[in-house]
Amino acid sequence: MRLNGEISDIEEIEEEEREESEAVIRACSIGDGLLPLKQKLVVGYALTSKKKQSFLQPKLVALARNKGIFFIAIDRNRPLSDQGPFDVVLHKLSGKEWFQVVEDYRLNHPEVTVLDPPYSIQHVYNRQSMLEDVPDLNLPECYGRVGVPRQLVITKDPLSVPDEVTKAGLKLPLVAKPLLVDGSAKSHELFIAYDEFSLSNLEPPFVVQEFINHGGVLFKVYIIGETIKVVRRFSLPDVYNPELSKIAGVFRFPRVSCAAASAEDANLDPAVAELPPTPLLESLAKELRHRLGLRLFNIDIIREHGTRDLYYVIDINYFPGFGKMPEYEHIFTDFLLSLMQSKDKERLAA
Repeated sequence: MRLNGEISDIEEIEEEEREESEAVIRACSIGDGLLPLKQKLVVGYALTSKKKQSFLQPKLVALARNKGIFFIAIDRNRPLSDQGPFDVVLHKLSGKEWFQVVEDYRLNHPEVTVLDPPYSIQHVYNRQSMLEDVPDLNLPECYGRVGVPRQLVITKDPLSVPDEVTKAGLKLPLVAKPLLVDGSAKSHELFIAYDEFSLSNLEPPFVVQEFINHGGVLFKVYIIGETIKVVRRFSLPDVYNPELSKIAGVFRFPRVSCAAASAEDANLDPAVAELPPTPLLESLAKELRHRLGLRLFNIDIIREHGTRDLYYVIDINYFPGFGKMPEYEHIFTDFLLSLMQSKDKERLAA
């Protein structure tokens, strides 16, 4: 009963927000002096309650309104085409049915920018396909080299894992992650295995990657359109060969690089703390935007410890926790306005 009540409360609040936003937009449209019509941009959003709370913070909503941007909750109980009209549809919900709704809407309403296309999102919801474009990127090596850890996908009998690891020639220790990313906390868990036999205790499907020493720090690169923002996060500590002979088993780590693990103010070795070169990250982000077809995502990247220019992409996430990113309110609203300006240019050129 309590759960049903909670859901009803959420729906009631969203309905009130919809009515309030629509009233303001109507007022703007009839020119009552609140805002010029040309500045109005309507963003329909479909987010989980958790994502809405972390992303649509009061500061963002207030700044957006000052810039003529209005967020309106999409009612999932009504046909999407009957709602709006929207200039942008922003979504992060799971499920094939929802993805089909958004894809049909995207095809029938080319005038609306959908962030992002469902088929592009699905590509990074699978850790087998998530990183497959990275080795083929045409990146200049003058600022560093970028690759991915060697990995193996386990989809069936876990008892066969030791043999498969041996055949693949993977070196210990190994990182194991769930194959599919569904937004749940469980899908962001990872395990460290110090021997290949302990991996048999994990439930497939999962991905096994070689662990690369990286000074215990990773770089989380947030990408919003053409803007990038980099933050340091604590990661797993380095492991050296003498330790491997003393440790066995598989160990679970619920959430390694969350916001609580910020390393921005830590007293780090300068060689570890140094951010990757901006031109390298800009080239990487540009190539991945093109390859993946995404405009809202982040890259987890590490630098191999003891090197200055050898980097590995270890994870890519669609529509991550931008609310934890410094100055995200200004960056995101400027991004939305740039979308409207691009649409205006297209209409004038047509």
